[in-house]
Amino acid sequence: MGIVPIWGFQLVTAIALSILLRLNKALVIIAANISIPPMIPLVLYISHMTGKLWMGADAKTISFSEEITLEFIHQNFMQYFFGAITLAIVAGVLFGGVTYGLLKLSKMRPKG
Repeated sequence: MGIVPIWGFQLVTAIALSILLRLNKALVIIAANISIPPMIPLVLYISHMTGKLWMGADAKTISFSEEITLEFIHQNFMQYFFGAITLAIVAGVLFGGVTYGLLKLSKMRPKG
């Protein structure tokens, strides 16, 4: 939920889903905090680049040699939005699968 583009409501939504799905609330809060300030530029950039998959010929690339203005953000919001949704789903499935695999692997080890 930390990547989904509902800034300001990510944690509230994550906690509500953890209650609904009966998940560990502490782990959900920790995992939803991927959008901490040092990570925000990386999440925004990867979301924008992922959105290129959906935009086809209308896709734009962020150039760091030019200024990123509010006009650029306004014109390319849909690319970011679709990319953020896609990235959130892929990251959730990927890290959920890795976590599940590691938990299964740790239960298989004999205790001794």
